[in-house]
Amino acid sequence: MAAPDQTVLITGARAPVALHLARLLDGAGRRVILADSPARPIAAASKACARYHRLPPPRFEPEAYAEAVEALARAEGTDLVIPTCEEVFYLALAWRSRAIPAQLLAPDIEQLAKVHNKHAFIRLAEGLGLAVPETTLLSSRDDLEAVRGRSRELVFKPVWSRFASHVLLRPTPDFLDAVAPSPAMPWVAQHFVDGDEISAYAVAREGKLKALALYRSPYRAGKGAGIFFERVGDQAARELVERVIAGTSWTGQISFDLIREANGRVLPLECNPRAVSGLHFFRDPARFADAMLEDGPEVIPDVIAPQTVRLAMWVYGLRAALRSGGLGGFRKAMCEGQELLDWPGDSAPVKAQWLALAEIAGVAWRQWISLQAASTRDVEWNGPG
Repeated sequence: MAAPDQTVLITGARAPVALHLARLLDGAGRRVILADSPARPIAAASKACARYHRLPPPRFEPEAYAEAVEALARAEGTDLVIPTCEEVFYLALAWRSRAIPAQLLAPDIEQLAKVHNKHAFIRLAEGLGLAVPETTLLSSRDDLEAVRGRSRELVFKPVWSRFASHVLLRPTPDFLDAVAPSPAMPWVAQHFVDGDEISAYAVAREGKLKALALYRSPYRAGKGAGIFFERVGDQAARELVERVIAGTSWTGQISFDLIREANGRVLPLECNPRAVSGLHFFRDPARFADAMLEDGPEVIPDVIAPQTVRLAMWVYGLRAALRSGGLGGFRKAMCEGQELLDWPGDSAPVKAQWLALAEIAGVAWRQWISLQAASTRDVEWNGPG
């Protein structure tokens, strides 16, 4: 893949994982450039960023985005492009239709779509011999009516979604009146599984696991994205990840939401073919780059302390702690959690998060949406067509 003197383009620069990946690869001697559509993403402020390029929003201007990425790859002499967010889908489409002179560290669009689709992924896992929760595709009102009587046993969510957006957890039947599944915008009804949630972040190359971090998120931004991360160990979860990676011959980054039942069995809930916060448990640049880019041995997480974004904990975590009466746990988490934006000799991104937040807040205010929705509005991929 990429030799130490070559250029790597990391997209999705708004995300803390893009910043972290840039720091790892820069520390391993790569020239790292970053790109995204916001004006002031946090990663652009990092010393690891040789140059930042602002791109058109892929969700709203996909052709302009593809053209800009191709021009950027040629102008910068880019050897490898590594997506971190849902722009991976738009990049895969661009690579399919254009002769872009760089390698994309991701599968083709059909494979990406299959694992991102919450129904197709469960069928894929089932086909690989994995135990899965009962998951029913809802493409019409009739499909919805067929499961309405069991709604208290089910979790409802759009096939194309992220951060638990629009999820209905064991709702009463009347809550389903607001759900309108269609062939273009289907939902799934998934049997509710009681157990411990586990998140998994993995890097793979041609079906071989190269990095894996398993963790849990006791604090979240609302129902969705985690903001405090603790490592966990689970052999059954590892075996599940390995089975999917091998069965799909996966190359690139891939992440999973899993559930561990009381008997130790681990079931897959959904898959995200992109980077997630488990990446922050890796801080050895040379070993990580060797595993990800040079087909070196699997790299093991070398960070033990919980990882967090303190600003997000103050915004979301404190409010949740006040509602639940868990101030003691919140104080303990703030003491034990390591600020994941911190990096020796690279303090600018911690300060830059305020400007990045202000830009997101502006989008949220103009569109009358939540901060979380605003943070991904222009990069979301909600299926073909």
